[in-house]
Amino acid sequence: MIYSKQRELILKTVLENRVHPTADAVFSLLKPDHPGLSLATVYRNLNQLAENGLLMKIPVPGGADHFDGTLEPHYHMVCEKCGAMVDIPREYVPAFDREVGEKTGCQISGYAILFYGLCKNCASSATASS
Repeated sequence: MIYSKQRELILKTVLENRVHPTADAVFSLLKPDHPGLSLATVYRNLNQLAENGLLMKIPVPGGADHFDGTLEPHYHMVCEKCGAMVDIPREYVPAFDREVGEKTGCQISGYAILFYGLCKNCASSATASS
């Protein structure tokens, strides 16, 4: 991948913002200090960084893709109330890929398992208002 100052800045922003930002969020964080930056540039660079294994792209059905700097296999949850994405502290189970392959004849090349629920903050406020 060809070096780019903007790409490095975008990567650094994702790595420093452990909230699994979307392209729009990265753009909003960078735009005040980099007025020449375009949203298209952010999208293009985030996708290139993910394709080159420097970020994880997390597709969200019906929503915007999120990006994660933690590259070890792990799971995510999207809060159904505020939309926050959080890491699920559970070890990835590679045997699941093998089992699916054995039972279906399919070859698993990756995964995008996404849990839905309430994040810690929303769960606390829901309990407090009950």
